[in-house]
Amino acid sequence: MQVSWLPKGEQRVLGVFVPMIENLTKRDWGDNAPPTHTGLENVAVFATRSTIESGAFPREMKFRARDVEIVGQICDGLVDAIEAGDMVTSKTLVKAHVAALLKALPAPQSAVLGCTHYPIVEEIFRAALPAETKLLSQPRIVADATADYLERHERYREAGETQYFTTGDVEKVGPLAELFLGHPADWQKV
Repeated sequence: MQVSWLPKGEQRVLGVFVPMIENLTKRDWGDNAPPTHTGLENVAVFATRSTIESGAFPREMKFRARDVEIVGQICDGLVDAIEAGDMVTSKTLVKAHVAALLKALPAPQSAVLGCTHYPIVEEIFRAALPAETKLLSQPRIVADATADYLERHERYREAGETQYFTTGDVEKVGPLAELFLGHPADWQKV
């Protein structure tokens, strides 16, 4: 997911991972000090195949923290099940993906829901993970990071028109996005 502002011909994009890493390490992205030991030992990352295979999360984490084991779990089929509204299959898939991850990392200190679809099934992840695992889900963390960014960059606080863009199928994205937005929106294909 990307959050974009388009004032006066400029575009700024806030991704999901940087705010999550800031939250995990308690280090702001503008902190250019070398990576340190933050007390974080390991992180489980649940995401799509392309996200896990990109290596983006471990790569970004290395800018902030040293000696953190990152264990990624590809969650094949979960996005399709969520988009189809199939919560029975979603629950089965979440349980299977968590079980597979726990074989590699039996007691994750933290777990990241690394796909924008996964907050819809966050409660299923929470129930499947060990109680002591800190679970990070994007909506509140990314919203707080966006608010912080806007507070620090006054030029982006202008009132303006809200536009919604997707690289996906507009007909599928609209109804699903309403779960997050709480209202219908006019989506545009990019």
